[in-house]
Amino acid sequence: MSNLKNILSIDGGGIRGIIPGQIMVEIEKAFKIKVSDYFDLMTGTSTGGILACAYLCPDDKDPTKPKFNAEQVVGLYFKKGEEIFDLPLFHKIRTVDGLLDEKYPDDGIDDALHEYFGNVWLKDILKPCLITSYDITRRKGHFFSQHKAAVNTEYNFKLRDVARATSSAPTYFECPKISSETGESFTLVDGGVFVNNPALVAYAEGRNIFKRPTGEDATAKDMKILSLGTGFSKKRYTYSKAKNWGKAQWIQPVIDIMMSGSVEVANYELGKIYETIENPDQYLRLDADLKGTNVEAEMDCATQENMKNLKAFGKKLFKDNKDKIENWLSL
Repeated sequence: MSNLKNILSIDGGGIRGIIPGQIMVEIEKAFKIKVSDYFDLMTGTSTGGILACAYLCPDDKDPTKPKFNAEQVVGLYFKKGEEIFDLPLFHKIRTVDGLLDEKYPDDGIDDALHEYFGNVWLKDILKPCLITSYDITRRKGHFFSQHKAAVNTEYNFKLRDVARATSSAPTYFECPKISSETGESFTLVDGGVFVNNPALVAYAEGRNIFKRPTGEDATAKDMKILSLGTGFSKKRYTYSKAKNWGKAQWIQPVIDIMMSGSVEVANYELGKIYETIENPDQYLRLDADLKGTNVEAEMDCATQENMKNLKAFGKKLFKDNKDKIENWLSL
């Protein structure tokens, strides 16, 4: 059996989290493994953070086992997606379609996370994790870590609050104010504002928590990383249009560019890191262009039709990369 540490990293992307979620469903089915058993560390941003929380949430009756399998985790989107991204007419009018306040009311996402995660504490989930968010008051990245929460109550939060913080995408949802077990409060937004692809963060955290038999920190050759994207569709911004944009016109393109740029940089840097070891295949990135497909790229398109298309896209992405995944699992 391999002595390598197995790391799962999942990007942000709203409802498009169905894509990596379905890939994990196919992996569980095809290779007869349980996500929570196989991986030694899980990292996630936004929808990827919610997925990681769900995979590691302990069962109410037996806290040594996962509450959900991969199929049930994907089911969260189908059961709650339309509620989370529900836009009542009054809210739309009051906020001028999201210009004067958050686009969506918080009731849908708060109710969904409470139903799925209840009163579980971060310290009690099954494995080490690193879930990203950003502290807008202290102006720094905030990382939720099960392995830190287990030894220090200052780092311990309700799991539903962790999921809420990592997925509080600016302009879409109100930023939450949450408190640790010690009562210290934090105002946090979606980790995608600075690290939409958390795979490089996962690598760094793996070096911190995994040790060699000699006691030295782990390096790339001691870990393998499966990094899952949520699909992408890059919009082109032409000179003729952008040259005269002001603040209002730049808001959405800047968010789009920053999020896709951070994803690409993390993938590039990890690729270079793993090129230096004997087996570069220990790092595997799966993602695909949504352009030309029947999948809507918008992160809040939670129609039943689009969610079914996202699920089919995830199945296809798995099928197209099954040999690579099997090779990665066998290392």
